[in-house]
Amino acid sequence: MCNPKPPPPTRRPAFTLVELLVVIAVIGLLIGLLLPAVQAAREAARRMQCANHLKQIALATHNFQDTFGHYPPSFGGIEGGNWSAQARLLPFLEEGAIHDEIDFAAGYENARLPDGSPLGALRVKTYLCPSETADRARWSDGVAIHYPLNYGVNVGVWLVFDPATRRGGAGAFHPHSKLRPADFVDGLSSTLLAAEVKAYTPYFRNAALDQPDMPSEPTQLCAFGGEFKSESGHTEWIDGRSHQTGFTTAFAPNARVECVQSGRAYDLDWTNQQEGKSNTVATYAAVTARSAHPGVVNAAGMDGSVRTWSETVDLSVWRAASTRNGREILPPGP
Repeated sequence: MCNPKPPPPTRRPAFTLVELLVVIAVIGLLIGLLLPAVQAAREAARRMQCANHLKQIALATHNFQDTFGHYPPSFGGIEGGNWSAQARLLPFLEEGAIHDEIDFAAGYENARLPDGSPLGALRVKTYLCPSETADRARWSDGVAIHYPLNYGVNVGVWLVFDPATRRGGAGAFHPHSKLRPADFVDGLSSTLLAAEVKAYTPYFRNAALDQPDMPSEPTQLCAFGGEFKSESGHTEWIDGRSHQTGFTTAFAPNARVECVQSGRAYDLDWTNQQEGKSNTVATYAAVTARSAHPGVVNAAGMDGSVRTWSETVDLSVWRAASTRNGREILPPGP
């Protein structure tokens, strides 16, 4: 008897090369469509968290005022020293352990933790925006010495402080100030408290000019000159000087102040004289509010509100918002 002939093998279905390429192309197209939406959602979440940090800073400032009867100075104060307003707000931000290590009567330069490490190298989460790409310590000779921040206090439009007359600028904070709510003639809701700034900002300092006029255009600032620092602005949350923990409204939010140094263009800030470094030369400053959020910066008002300000805001409105006693009438929203 003959064995039956085996049936022919069946062909298993499979993708052709062309079909595989089509599937890969479709997947790539879907990823290309979805990725911007995912990135936008993540940025929206980061911006919301950033606004929440500003809200916490505003509440801490009010708690400070309730406790001491006045708002903190931007620099110095009754105890002396050169500490920032941000350092003074620590116990009201649940950072009392850091605050307890501070001697406000002494300078911050020699402030150390019990293990001997610099106090200023500690990272304070509330002072950092999650969109900041340079969230890292500043090092010197192999040692972390400072940590940056992303929220500067409002030290006015141009003049910050004149040590010869002890006159402060028109902002919500200035060196050695003890401002109270009654000093805000414009109203707390019409005055900025703090705004976003970028870490590792280049800047000029100590040009020591005599009553310089505020430039009408950012490019005019380049001729003012001074000692150039390539990337250390807003890197010291403990230092109360304008270029480290403040901002002014000389220019609009996110304004590019481009100057060329050694053949390279920098987007920078400018301070005529570091606070506490002269008894006669006044501090004027163009320290711009900047953020990593496209087209906008977040800012808190002295009333505790937080707004998103467009970089296209009218400069006169932005400047009016930074003065506590200019008697300007602001529009209901930026």
